[in-house]
Amino acid sequence: MTELTASPQGAATTAPDLTLDAHFPDAVQKDTRPGYSGYLVNADKLVEVATAIRDEMGYDYLSSVTGVDYMNDGKMEVVYHAYRTSGGPALALKVQTPRDNAVVPSLVSVYPGADFQEREAWDLLGIRFAGHPYLKRILMWEGFAGHPLRKDWREPYYEEDHKPFDTRWPGGDFHRSEENNPFGTNVQYPPDFSVDGWVPEAEDAIYAGAGALKESGNGHELKTDKLVVNLGPQHPSTHGVFRMVVSLNGETIDHLEPVMGYLHRNHEKIGERNTYLQNMPYTDRLDYICSMSNNHGYALAVEQLQKAKVPERAEYIRVLMVELTRICNHMWAIGFLLNDLGAFFTPALYAIKERELILDLFEATAGSRMMCNYMRFGGVYRDLPEKFKDGDTIDFLRELVNERLPRAIDDLDTYLTNNEIIRSRCIGVGVLPPDKAIAYSTAGPVLRASGVPYDVRRADPYSIYNRFDFDVAVRYNGDVYDRYLIRLDEMRQSVRICQQVVRDLPTIGGDIMSGKLQYQVRVPASEAYGRVENPKGELGYYVVSNGKANPWRYHIRAPSFINLTVLGELCKGHKVADVVGILGSIDIVLGETDR
Repeated sequence: MTELTASPQGAATTAPDLTLDAHFPDAVQKDTRPGYSGYLVNADKLVEVATAIRDEMGYDYLSSVTGVDYMNDGKMEVVYHAYRTSGGPALALKVQTPRDNAVVPSLVSVYPGADFQEREAWDLLGIRFAGHPYLKRILMWEGFAGHPLRKDWREPYYEEDHKPFDTRWPGGDFHRSEENNPFGTNVQYPPDFSVDGWVPEAEDAIYAGAGALKESGNGHELKTDKLVVNLGPQHPSTHGVFRMVVSLNGETIDHLEPVMGYLHRNHEKIGERNTYLQNMPYTDRLDYICSMSNNHGYALAVEQLQKAKVPERAEYIRVLMVELTRICNHMWAIGFLLNDLGAFFTPALYAIKERELILDLFEATAGSRMMCNYMRFGGVYRDLPEKFKDGDTIDFLRELVNERLPRAIDDLDTYLTNNEIIRSRCIGVGVLPPDKAIAYSTAGPVLRASGVPYDVRRADPYSIYNRFDFDVAVRYNGDVYDRYLIRLDEMRQSVRICQQVVRDLPTIGGDIMSGKLQYQVRVPASEAYGRVENPKGELGYYVVSNGKANPWRYHIRAPSFINLTVLGELCKGHKVADVVGILGSIDIVLGETDR
């Protein structure tokens, strides 16, 4: 087997006689641009190279697929980050294609988890993936004109390419752009578009794919039609803005098509017009239950570009905040799952008080309970308060992590784990085998509940996680029940980490920032992929700098979005009543799914 390793920055490197470019001399070369890493692969050899790194080199997990528009060079680039589930840094593959005819082979046949990510790159950047089984828009509606992440695309009421806009800074001569640009003169419609007569092709394709109204009689028995129903988007169990088109044979699911984008606001386009620092509060709005963790991943990406060091105390505070966030998320995820199964929230109330205490600490430290906007490049915005709840903050934290949180988790376990209704509704439902979990690029609890002990904190350690004693929680049945149990396990491991943080936290008064707080960041032309083990799975930020104050490319590997790739497979053969429970066991937030 050919072995590859990678540098701490994620650049794939090997021993001189085993390099990937030596393995494919006519198809692969190293990316020699200063500050960039990985391998450039000829498009016509991409499938062959991807198959080889999966089967011969052990890179069985395709984490991220990112499209980049290099408009000034007349080309598009697709960047793939592949990993070994046994651990280790990334192997980055890149394919370049002419911008005016952007076509790249699809990797869905090699890595099924590329499905939604390739559709996203087609939708937002117009990169066509030849051989994709179902290439159509995924976040924009089918009647949308153009591909909004292209650098030359202009939206209605467009002002400028980059913030801060001249109308607001430095003179503050603000005006609403729509006042000078009335609606109707700034909208591009597709060719032959008619408001009254237009029928979205994608809707027809969805229903056709679902097998709508197909006769299922066998010529001797009563003829029946398959029934196609919509679950959502206006439904509490689908979070209000998520839709599932379900083809039913009786009450059994034959086909399920996830439909998203109802909440899409083009977070990445906004991010490429913002300055680096302006993006930090926007990350809060992704998985809005986990804003601290969102901050962390983005900070790591930009710190890679800066080559910044983070002070010891700030590192410990960061870990404390993100592990408390993990506990908050999993408590809420279990409560939502119970609700999706038809239960009242009563059992979860035993944990809500402790979750509120964690949010109280967030509010006292960051100024907000939900949109914390707390981390900064090189540290954190503020130190922990010396006093909290009429006492010493460290004393409060000791009681929280050593007594209150363990007791609350045990209460959840006691009331729920052996409940006969939960067991009957969850055991054996929505089973995801480990090979499919890897192939579909699932992450976080969904992956580990299928028997794959892959956790970024251990597989490719970041921050100071290599200092802590904790186990990677893993379950082996891959069903809804194990996806519930894995969250209990992970909360207990997070408590272990928090106990060590509180024990070892450097003295109050230590540095929380490396240097002065930066309001404007400029970094050399380069790229970085910062990833963290978020409560819902791997959250990654791929950031490309062109040396200016705004990122040239800002892409988010959103676990809620990618984990939905496998939803249709999980639901086949189950009943309608099981769909909501299966979706609840994945634990999605639509702010992150749609971005």
